[in-house]
Amino acid sequence: MKKFLTVVVLFAALMTAVPAKAEVKFGLKGGLNLTSMSLDANAIDKSNQAGFFIGPTVKFTLPVVGLGIDASALYDQRKSEVDGTSLKEQSIQIPVNLRYGIGLGSTASIYFFAGPQFGFNVGDKSIKTTTSEWTFKSSNISANVGLGVMLLSHLQISANYNFGLGKTGELDMNTNFKENGKMNAWQIAVAYYF
Repeated sequence: MKKFLTVVVLFAALMTAVPAKAEVKFGLKGGLNLTSMSLDANAIDKSNQAGFFIGPTVKFTLPVVGLGIDASALYDQRKSEVDGTSLKEQSIQIPVNLRYGIGLGSTASIYFFAGPQFGFNVGDKSIKTTTSEWTFKSSNISANVGLGVMLLSHLQISANYNFGLGKTGELDMNTNFKENGKMNAWQIAVAYYF
């Protein structure tokens, strides 16, 4: 909870530190996760498990030509399978991306983005099977790299890869075999700014 409050305070400070000439737009963002889960020793590797995310988003266009920042607070659900049991990670994800756009003014533009993403688990802390137990971390940090298109100053479509910078959880087999795991995801998103 302490980490979550720290992120909220940093987000509020960022909003108040935006220059007066910056353009701020609020919107709603949602999309699809295609999750790939792997363990350190590749004992289990499961790909292309579908999930989703949705939540509010804000975009700051800075006075520097083409440069901006976007941030969101997303409910995120990712799935994978271990030992025949479905693992469902439910979290609040807060991506903060630096973006650079090239385009035709307000009609259309292409933009590239990258940045950190802070995650806080709001679902099950652990899932047990007959032969193993998967324990989720209470928080994690990942990073985004992607590109998108902005149409008519309101509709945004993007694709990115989100990769864990640390472990997402730990698999403990009843045979005293423990492995750290990561959930990475390709993400396709649509956002509408008001």
